[in-house]
Order: sequence, then C-alpha cells, then structure tokens
Amino acid sequence: MERAYELAARGIGNTAPNPAVGSVIVRDGRILGEGYHHRAGGAHAEVNALAQAGDARGATVYVTLEPCNHVGRTAACSRTLVEAGIARVIVGTLDPNPKTNGGGVALLREHGIDVTVLDEPRARRIIEPFAVAVTRDRPYVALKMAMSLDGRITSRPGVQQWITSEEERLYVRALRIAHDAVMVGAGTVRVDDPQLTVRPSSHRLRPYTRVVACETDTVSETSRVFASLDDYARTVVLAPSGARARFKNIRDVAEVIFVGSDDAMQLDLAAAMRALRGYGIQSVLCEGGPTLGARMIAADAVDRVYWAIAPVLLTTDVAVPVLAGADLAAYGARVRFDGVEMIGADVVLTGMMEHKRV
Repeated sequence: MERAYELAARGIGNTAPNPAVGSVIVRDGRILGEGYHHRAGGAHAEVNALAQAGDARGATVYVTLEPCNHVGRTAACSRTLVEAGIARVIVGTLDPNPKTNGGGVALLREHGIDVTVLDEPRARRIIEPFAVAVTRDRPYVALKMAMSLDGRITSRPGVQQWITSEEERLYVRALRIAHDAVMVGAGTVRVDDPQLTVRPSSHRLRPYTRVVACETDTVSETSRVFASLDDYARTVVLAPSGARARFKNIRDVAEVIFVGSDDAMQLDLAAAMRALRGYGIQSVLCEGGPTLGARMIAADAVDRVYWAIAPVLLTTDVAVPVLAGADLAAYGARVRFDGVEMIGADVVLTGMMEHKRV
C-alpha cells in the first residue's frame, strides 16, 4: 500500500476532475504490476496495473481508492477486477463520489472477492481536493498565509516585505504544483506584482490557472500575472457583476468572470468559487492577502490551511495584520491541525478547517 501511495502521488495535479489513485498487484509475495491514474479520460490505476501484470488470476490488488462501479469515459474498474479473476482487494479509503461510495466494494464482494477497507488518513489526504469538489459543488481551497511571530505581514501598508525564508517560498511554489489554480487578491497584485508561477517550472498535463479576485476596482493590464506563458492557462479575474464597466482594460489579457446579481458591487466569494468549479477548476491554492484570506474563511470556502510563521516581530502602529476585513470571531472558525514542520527558519502549520454546520 505504501508503494500504491507513492504511485498515486505522481498523478497529483493532473487528474482533475478525477482523483489521484495508485495501484499495485501482488501474487505469492511478488509484484506483478503497478500503475496510477495519469489524467482524466485515461486508464484508471487498476487498469494500468493489470496491463503490466498480464495474468493476474488469484492475485491481490492494493489500491488507494475504492474501485469505481460506474461507467464514464472508461469502464467500471470493479467489474474489470472481477473479470481479471482477482482474489483479494485492499482499499485505502472509500470513494466519496455518490456514484460509487461503497458500490464498488459491494460489487466486488458480491462476486466472491475478499475486500478490506483500511480507511487510512494518508489515502483520504491524497483525495482531499476530489472529495470536496464532488460533495460541495465548489473547488477544494487551501489557504496559505505567512506572518511574523506577532501576527503581521508587513510593518506598514502598501509595502512589499519578505518575512519568510527562501526555503519557505520554494515550499509554496511546490504547493502550487498540486493545485489547478493559485489565487490572490487584487491588493496583492497591486503591491507585489507577482507572476504566480512555479519555479523551477514544472510541466503539467493540465495547464496552471492564475486567479485574481477583485472587488469594484480593476488591476493594471500590464501586471505580470497576465503574461502569456507556456503551461499556463489564460489568467482568470473574478469580479462583481455590478462593476463590469471598470474591467474593460483587462478583457484582452484575462478571462473575466463576473458573479452575483447585476447590481452587485462586492464580490460574492461563495458564488465565485462555484463559478471556478464551472470553469473546470477543482482545486485552488489561495495565497491571500489579509482581506481575501479572512473573507474566504468567513465565506466557509476554505478546506485546508498552510500557516507559515516567521521568527520576526513587525508590530508598529500601522503594521498590517495577517487577516483583516471580516468578523472571524462571529464565524467561530476552528482548524484541526494535522501537520507541523520546519521549513528553513520558519514553522509551517497545516490542518483542515472545520466547516459551518448546515
């Protein structure tokens, strides 16, 4: 199963709207075949492993996610395993997709195959983006924020100030690889003029998408985020429908998606996330700034946080807090931390955001 997880990780970032899955086939203590899902529309992990194995009758299949039991662009993997004469299947976790969710395991058992469901945290972590997108009708959102030890991002407004280490910045660029899109607010574009690229560059089967969330005011059409680059899709700008006239300057360099009612002058982030899902984006790494980060949490649109803490102090009378512009105390946000690591001189905490009860 450890090997199956390693294989599944190779597909992360390329399989949307499908999950990343890995599979290993074993008989008599020997690996017969292994495979992973490369991209949507391509063969699933179990099929790729069977193709390498050849005759797999009586073998055990290790697979990180429950084999599907519905026909889409490919055949149902559970039936394929039955036809291959597999004797036993070890499953990392059940498929959260309502089209399967236990159905694949049930079909295998109906045909006399011994099935064990491990329900392992590592298996669930691999499919986090898929699980959110398929059950909440919006992209999975990971919020990455960086702050000083005293909770600030800069000592005064409107100034770019690097506070984390080079190692932490490289860590963040690697995080982008695992998501379909990276998103920042218009304020970040105006102050930092970021490219929002992965460096060193990394080829993906699915192009990266850069997203800018705006309110009533546009950003400059010469911003580096709009530069045309290989392996990058056209940059998306999210804007309120009531401010259409103010975004004429960027329509030649960006895909502008207007959301909300015709008179809306504030960006409805919940509606904006649904619009991104309709645009084909399954996972988003949101890199703030303070207002966008806080409002995303308040909109119940954040699933995982990556919180970098730099060993510096920045408090002044005008220092900018890491989150601003939303009453988060009223929201009652809580995070279930599940990871902590040293990245250069910084500490990075990560965990799942607890969603509002609905």
